[in-house]
Amino acid sequence: RQRSHAMSHRLTVTLLAAALLSACQSSPTAQHAPDAEAATAAADAQLTHQAAAAARSEQATLDSIVVTGTRLHRGQAKAVMPTGHVYAPPAPPAPVMAMEYRVAHAPLAPPANTEKYAERDDNPVKRTLDEPVSTFSVDVDTGSYSNVRRMLREGQRPPADAVRAEEFINYFRYGHAAPTDRSRPFNVTTELAPAPWNAKRQLLMVGIKGYDVPKATLPPANLVFLLDTSGSMESPDKLPLLRQSFAQLVPQLRRQDRVSIVVYAGSAGLVLPPTPGDRHEEILAALDRLQAGGSTNGGDGIRLAYAMAKQAFVKEGVNRVILATDGDFNVGTVSQDALETMVADQRRSGIALTTLGFGTGNYNDALAEKLADVGDGNHAYIDTLQEGRKVLVDEMQSTLLTIARDVKIQVEFNPAVVSEYRLIGYENRVLANEDFANDKVDAGDLGAGHEVTALYEITPVGSGADRLPALRYGDRQVAAGAPTDEVAHVRLRYKLPGQDSSRLIEAPVARTSLTTQPSDAFRFASAVAAYADLLRGGQRIDAWDWRDVARTARQAGGRDPHGLKAEFIALVDRARRLVAVPDDAPAIAGE
Repeated sequence: RQRSHAMSHRLTVTLLAAALLSACQSSPTAQHAPDAEAATAAADAQLTHQAAAAARSEQATLDSIVVTGTRLHRGQAKAVMPTGHVYAPPAPPAPVMAMEYRVAHAPLAPPANTEKYAERDDNPVKRTLDEPVSTFSVDVDTGSYSNVRRMLREGQRPPADAVRAEEFINYFRYGHAAPTDRSRPFNVTTELAPAPWNAKRQLLMVGIKGYDVPKATLPPANLVFLLDTSGSMESPDKLPLLRQSFAQLVPQLRRQDRVSIVVYAGSAGLVLPPTPGDRHEEILAALDRLQAGGSTNGGDGIRLAYAMAKQAFVKEGVNRVILATDGDFNVGTVSQDALETMVADQRRSGIALTTLGFGTGNYNDALAEKLADVGDGNHAYIDTLQEGRKVLVDEMQSTLLTIARDVKIQVEFNPAVVSEYRLIGYENRVLANEDFANDKVDAGDLGAGHEVTALYEITPVGSGADRLPALRYGDRQVAAGAPTDEVAHVRLRYKLPGQDSSRLIEAPVARTSLTTQPSDAFRFASAVAAYADLLRGGQRIDAWDWRDVARTARQAGGRDPHGLKAEFIALVDRARRLVAVPDDAPAIAGE
């Protein structure tokens, strides 16, 4: 009886197996296959079942499976492994080596933001009786404004140290009067009016405008494009934007100009030796070949670039290296002091350095700005193709042709009229008073057609708007009979190109020049200054807020051929929504 039961059990299993085998062979593609193929299908099904089991075991220790270089999520990986099989006899299965397994225990976190900005504090309020003289170097950089614009567009609150008020102000043109002849390279104008955020105080605007020259009359230019092609430059806002921006400059180049292209990644290389500027196709082709990859040996790149600049040096012409980078130097000469020393040495040989910043996440603003300062050049940040055209086409003649070197401004305030004063911005351009007449001390250069604008906030004597408390033991007093017809005395020193001795320009600021109806340029500049202050915390503009800034800018807009003022008003509103709302505060770039 037991034997009969066992035979019955074996018969049941056999019948079940036959039924399963029949089911596996019942698809349209296998109904008429020969018996040998059926056996092969069964064996293949068994192998598939074993492979699936092995994959399930392997998956106990794997978080993801990557097939031929394509990373899949865990759910996708499960879907890849079959749970059943219908055999069709085309090509044999792919080799095992075609499938690559990688351990990835957790999704990779986004790269850390390592952008670098030099620490800075706002210029303090000065008591005129104690410190009547203020001295600083001119600055024609604009990189801070466009970099902060990029952050606001990305929904990031800019770190305070990224905001440099003077670069915000100088991003715009205010229509300062140019010199009537070339006996002096620039003209100086002043405007005095009540401060818009506190009528008891006043703003003094000092404007400088250099003479302009037609592009056709520019001297021959020897330009070296020093381009960062390291791996960090791979994203669309870096090397691709760099190529497109420089391509806009190429059609402006002339036969008498010379262009070299040096690139640097793990090592530096020469892509284009000194080439006549009218070979546009050759230059564009060299730009188009650039690819990103490797680490960033900026020190070697700068050395090779200066070697090319010396090789093609144009006497009585323009000799300049244009460095375009995200500033992420991580091999080679990485010490900032060493790089500054190298650039300063080359500056003395007549080769200037301009720096152009690109990209996000690892942008080294502090280094890019400092190298331009030391190299007698300018610094800009390119966040869009439009900005690339503004910097490399519209303003290039100002960048290339220097008409005044080592330009310094000194303002002496009259303590009989001015109780306190504060210079807005220029914190890293402040000079010791004794350096004003010291021709060995370096300062900023002014190019053809350049404008420089500076604002002082001043507190008149007796206005009741003093910010500094009275001194208990202070015994300094204004001399009896001191003149009160002047608010301040403005002095400027500069050197003509190729000369080592400076020249002096002086311009008094009469008390009667105070106006209650300031120009549109004055009002717009004050709005830009207040915008910068609000981005840095809004500690200097009393009760003024974002809406006051936008309203003033809107009323003072005036001519706006490129839409930059309209864009500014939109940025003010965007910044208000990012900065002024405490709930759900956005991340601060660089933190």
